[in-house]
Amino acid sequence: MSLFKDLHIGTLINERVAECGIDMSRICNFFKCSEQDVLDMYKAKSLDTEILLKWSKILEYDFFRIYTQHLILYSPQGSTTNMQVTEKKKSGLPQFRKNIYTKEVIDFILELIHKGEKTKFQVIEEYNIPKTTLYKWIEKYK
Repeated sequence: MSLFKDLHIGTLINERVAECGIDMSRICNFFKCSEQDVLDMYKAKSLDTEILLKWSKILEYDFFRIYTQHLILYSPQGSTTNMQVTEKKKSGLPQFRKNIYTKEVIDFILELIHKGEKTKFQVIEEYNIPKTTLYKWIEKYK
């Protein structure tokens, strides 16, 4: 399942529109755009955040969460290789814990192990998932 790796947001939005059965005229009215503009958004690999926020509202689905899951799975944990940091700097931006895993991410990881695509050790190394967390998932979601 490469849903979280190779993101194409337009395809995912189109899929959600089909699931919800929302009429094209309603979408065009909501976005104040033409049908061709909507079709172009379906073809887009990425979209402006304001447009994505509107899609999230009309489709009642958090498309930003898809990007969050990508970050959880495919970004390295805080690294200081490119900068020397002696003390942790405070930020004015909201701080989020990286180790919040959704059920979809847990299912994705366990499926990789179950199908033999990755070993437990590979999952721990590649996705920076603590060993104890992985084993708790395996026990809980047998």
